[in-house]
Amino acid sequence: MARVTVEDCVEKVPNRFELVVYAAQRARNISRGEELTIDRDNDKNPVVALREIADETVQLPALRNDLIRSQAREPEPEPVEEEVQDLVPTEQNIFGLQEVSAEEEAADDVRAIEAALTGRARR
Repeated sequence: MARVTVEDCVEKVPNRFELVVYAAQRARNISRGEELTIDRDNDKNPVVALREIADETVQLPALRNDLIRSQAREPEPEPVEEEVQDLVPTEQNIFGLQEVSAEEEAADDVRAIEAALTGRARR
């Protein structure tokens, strides 16, 4: 049945390559949930798409626009102003990292040195 359908479609779309592209796009549209314009008759989506093209129940310019839209690249996302965005607003640091000021860091270093020296002195 598909062979007869292709022969019927070639009368509507003379270029076989263009026909294949249109039928593939229509089959994808059907898979995405678009309404059928003919009865399925237990056929798969590509055969239904060819039958729809042969019966002229779908608009070829609309299929062409769908095809162009599907092949268009999405624009690059805009760069983020901040390197890291806080996606989960919280007072608590959920990753175990803390912001430490220079003074606190220096005090921690002094404590570590003092602990190391007193530990050595006790030995």
